[in-house]
Amino acid sequence: MKRLTVVGACALALSCSAAAAQELKFAPGEDDRLNWQSFEDFSAEYDLSGERMTLFGPWLGPDKELIESITAYFEEATGADVAYSGSDSFEQQIVIDAQAGSAPNVAVFPQPGLAANLAAQGHLTSLGEETATWLQENYAAGQSWVDLSTYPGEDGEPQLFAFPYKIDVKSLVWYVPENFEDAGYEVPETMEDLKALTEQIVADGGTPWCIGLGSGGATGWPATDWVEDMMLRTQPPEVYDQWVTNEMPFDDERVVAAIEEFGWFAKNGDFVDGGTEAVASTDFRDSPNGLFSFPPKCYMHHQASFIPSFFPEGTELGVDADFFYFPAYEGKDLGTPVLGAGTLFAITSDSEPARAFIEFLKTPIAHELWMAQSGFLTPYTEANREAYANEPLKKQGDILTSATTFRFDGSDLMPGRIGAGAFWTGMVDYVGGESAESVAEDIQREWEAIK
Repeated sequence: MKRLTVVGACALALSCSAAAAQELKFAPGEDDRLNWQSFEDFSAEYDLSGERMTLFGPWLGPDKELIESITAYFEEATGADVAYSGSDSFEQQIVIDAQAGSAPNVAVFPQPGLAANLAAQGHLTSLGEETATWLQENYAAGQSWVDLSTYPGEDGEPQLFAFPYKIDVKSLVWYVPENFEDAGYEVPETMEDLKALTEQIVADGGTPWCIGLGSGGATGWPATDWVEDMMLRTQPPEVYDQWVTNEMPFDDERVVAAIEEFGWFAKNGDFVDGGTEAVASTDFRDSPNGLFSFPPKCYMHHQASFIPSFFPEGTELGVDADFFYFPAYEGKDLGTPVLGAGTLFAITSDSEPARAFIEFLKTPIAHELWMAQSGFLTPYTEANREAYANEPLKKQGDILTSATTFRFDGSDLMPGRIGAGAFWTGMVDYVGGESAESVAEDIQREWEAIK
């Protein structure tokens, strides 16, 4: 049964009740950056009045409020009731619930590997070829997203089981524009330029990089992002895929070469604030501080989109600090790869509202409503880039939609003993003086021990 577009029409006519409008972050029609027509069109297709959908994910606090600000529009459009619950033990709880037959209708997975495991056990519902085609046609680097969301099912046949929504970008270099301007430096557009700039800063008497791998029990993880970015800039994406599954061994010469690419930056004492010995001991949260000292202790810092949370209080992005894309090699013809992370929405208990919710995530409005707030990036090319809340988010979104290849954080795709163990400690050993070959061999031995 189709539902008339009563909600959208009455809102645009400013005749909706004030109570209804207060439940929504943006009253329908009030912000012309947002595609309200897609909201109306979706509303016209679904009448789920009286139906209930449960949604379970990792988000708490402000992030919980943000996802609920999006589900409110699904409720408004369809009449369904959505109950979201979040947990900081999501990864453990979703497995327990699925195996007990009490899974939510839709689950939000921060790790593709966990989704793949549940798909193989028969706990996820296929989203079908239509959704796979939609991703290919509407997401930048569309095949990358199809690959990320496709896993063997219980019968062993690969199917699309997840929908990527809310993405983070890791391939970023942070800097202070005033420092660059004072020194006469230009933002590099290729890896060759970035290396030349690194050497130029040293020649001018400065220090190019701040690098910190410290993170308590997780010390070493920032180096894995460097190596993953270097794998994507020195090898085709299919080689990256073979690496993260160990189809290609960790001690393959191509992996060793990528580790040494990271070492070119991190193991040269002239290139890093505090010298090489400071790399492993400096906490990643403190490492960007050198950008803001006077004179600057460093000029550049490689880190994901979340790092401004640890910048000095009052730092204005785009003015006091900015970023550029961690560039690809001009001479390797591998396009513009982007490393990142994000969340995948999957149906864990099939229902009509659950399927409708996945369809809702295909509408521009479902992306733009979160873009206009905070902490959300999307590769959806039909979403209005002007909907982003600020210029830094818009710029990161442009990096994402300009990607020729997107790959998920490799250490998160590896078994925990590797990606959250041997890989981390191996990188600490590497910056501490061990060779890339030796470290790679040690990590490969761990792989073989778990096979």
